[in-house]
Amino acid sequence: MNQQRGAALQDPFLNILRKERIPVSIYLVNGIKLQGQVESFDPFVVLLRNTVSQLIYKHAISTIVPSRAVRIPYGSDEFDEQEPDAVAGE
Repeated sequence: MNQQRGAALQDPFLNILRKERIPVSIYLVNGIKLQGQVESFDPFVVLLRNTVSQLIYKHAISTIVPSRAVRIPYGSDEFDEQEPDAVAGE
């Protein structure tokens, strides 16, 4: 998968988590579990807020698990091979 397509998935997903303030568990590649809400993100980092804010480098993230199902908007031709009603976490 190229970087542009990866960002096309990451950005809408992270943006929904941020806008709707959905609690998440972020698992790092070393096995550590962090919990909180996505406050902000850019191409390289995610800012996670709980009692404190933590800046997490994306290359250290293994998995992001929302506390509830999240609908990712599929509006471009890039996602034609996937179901338009696909829900992350199901």
